[in-house]
Amino acid sequence: MADKNQMEEISIEKVVLNIGAGSAGDRLVKAQKVLEMLTNHKPVLTTSKKTVRDFNIRKGLTIGTKVTLRGEDAEDFLKRAFFARDYKIQNYSFDKQGNAYMGIPDYTDFKGMKYDPDIGIFGMDVAIVFKRKGGYRLSRRKIATKRLPDKIRVKKEESMEYLKDKFGVTIL
Repeated sequence: MADKNQMEEISIEKVVLNIGAGSAGDRLVKAQKVLEMLTNHKPVLTTSKKTVRDFNIRKGLTIGTKVTLRGEDAEDFLKRAFFARDYKIQNYSFDKQGNAYMGIPDYTDFKGMKYDPDIGIFGMDVAIVFKRKGGYRLSRRKIATKRLPDKIRVKKEESMEYLKDKFGVTIL
């Protein structure tokens, strides 16, 4: 039995937490405070890409906040996030590229977090991006950029298996 190729191993590239506050102002500042409490990282503001008159949103208006976690920080946060979700994730939460998306309805679901009446209730979206150790540079380099071959891409089933093995997650 031959050993698996080390460059084909799957790992977590990044975890992105996003809170859409809907408008700038006090609510957005509270959303930033929630993300900072959960991750100990400084959140970045996000702006709207287009105008939506029904929601009173103009293009360029700051409407949300996000944090990107990588490496150890990403894995530590995922352990806490899966605890908040009872180690369960839906089958339809995975896309064709093998990335996973889930929502957490309230920040108080996390272990050790207490409700703060000054902040209120904030839910968040969590995006988990997977990659293989070798090969992604092929599509991102400046000179001789190429399309990724299928054997380098992470498939839906592989990322499901990774979450089951690494975090003990049940896929519904």
